[in-house]
Amino acid sequence: MAAGGFCKLPNGTVVVALNLPYGSAAVRVLVHAQNRARALTRLRNLGLRAIYLRGNAAPPSPDEITAVLHHPDGLIWRTAPADSGVVANELWHPIRALLRQPPVVQQG
Repeated sequence: MAAGGFCKLPNGTVVVALNLPYGSAAVRVLVHAQNRARALTRLRNLGLRAIYLRGNAAPPSPDEITAVLHHPDGLIWRTAPADSGVVANELWHPIRALLRQPPVVQQG
């Protein structure tokens, strides 16, 4: 289960944003699809099985929508913002970069 939200675009497609746990951190994943169900199916087909979107608590910002619309795959991620909501100038990454690296687990 993940916090997130969606935004329906004028052409009828949607952008879904999800904050997902990844190791000891979290990532923000954006998906552009025909509808919410297809967006979640795209993530499940990549191996992220327990993904559900309930509510619209954290919809994508206009900048996030622009980023995912300009990416050829329509599926991107970056580190989720901390409690302050600020991301330190991190660029968006294609989903392949997230799936090929193991999560970082902090020792402590």
